[in-house]
Amino acid sequence: MKIVRGTKNISGPFAYPVVTLGNFDGVHVGHQILFKKAAEIASEKKGTSIAFTFEPHPLKVIAPEKVPPLLTHFHKKMELIEACNIDSVICADFTRQFADQQPRDFSENILKGKIGAKEVVVGFDYAFGRGREGTIPYLKKMGEEFGFVVHVVDPFQLDGLTVSSSHVRELIEAGNMESARKFLGRHYSIVGPVISGYKTGQAIGFPTANIDTSKVQIPGTGVYAVRMIYQKNAYDAVANIGFNPTFHRDRLSVEVHIFDFNQLIYGKEVEVEFISRIRSEIEFKTKDELVMQIKKDIEEAKVLLEGTN
Repeated sequence: MKIVRGTKNISGPFAYPVVTLGNFDGVHVGHQILFKKAAEIASEKKGTSIAFTFEPHPLKVIAPEKVPPLLTHFHKKMELIEACNIDSVICADFTRQFADQQPRDFSENILKGKIGAKEVVVGFDYAFGRGREGTIPYLKKMGEEFGFVVHVVDPFQLDGLTVSSSHVRELIEAGNMESARKFLGRHYSIVGPVISGYKTGQAIGFPTANIDTSKVQIPGTGVYAVRMIYQKNAYDAVANIGFNPTFHRDRLSVEVHIFDFNQLIYGKEVEVEFISRIRSEIEFKTKDELVMQIKKDIEEAKVLLEGTN
C-alpha cells in the first residue's frame, strides 16, 4: 500500500480512482465496510482504491480541549487500512487552513484536481469543509459537476447500536473488551515503548513492563488478561492499569507481567492486546495479600487466554 503524506505530494494520475473519505480512528467494522466497498468497486473497474484521511485528529486543530485519546496511532491505522485491500492512503496535513476550506474548493481542487476521483464512498453521517458545511447532498451535487459518483453507506449496527469510534471508546473506558472486540473486529490494543517504572512488581516477584500510553486510549482501571506482541512474537500476560493503591502511587500506569519471558525490552516498542478484564483495582492491606491475588489473577488470565487468537 502506498502512503502519501500531505496533499501537495499527491502525484497522479491514478487508474480510475475510487476514494473513501474520513478520519477512520480505530478502523472499526463500520470503517472496514467503507474500505471494502471502495476496494471492490476499484477491483471491478481495474482502478485504484484510495483512503483519504487526516493527521492529526481534526479536533486537535479545531477544538484542542475536546480531542479524544486516539484508538489507533498513525502506523497502526495504516496497517489496519492496508488489511482492507486499500491500494493507497492520502493523509492530509490537517491545519487551520485545511479546516477552513470551502467544501466546493475541496471537491474541485482535491477530489477532481489532485486525485481525479471517479467514485467516492462515504458513511451516512459524512460532512466536510469549513464548519462541516459540505453535506452528503452537497457532495452529490459536486459529483455531478466534477464527474464523480457518490456512494453513501448506511449505518452499520451491532447489538442495536450504530458502530462509531465514540462508542468504541466508551466500551474501552468501561473495560468491556469483549464488546469492543465485536465493534472493532479485533482485540483492542495499545502500542508504545517500554519505559522505566517504580519496579514494584519486580520487588514482589512479578516483574512488569511499563508501557508509555500517553498518546492512546487506555482501558479503564483494573486487571486484564492480555497478549503482548514483541518482534512479531505473541506472549500471554496479565496487565494492571491503575494507581497501585496498595503502594499509594499517584500516577496512572499500565504494567504488564509477561509469562515465561526474561528479555530486556526497555525502550523497545510493544503492542498489548486486551482480551478480557479480570477484576477492578483493589487496595490490599499487606504485600502478602497482593502477592496471593496476583497469583490468582495469573491463573485466571491463563484460562481466559487459552484458545483465544
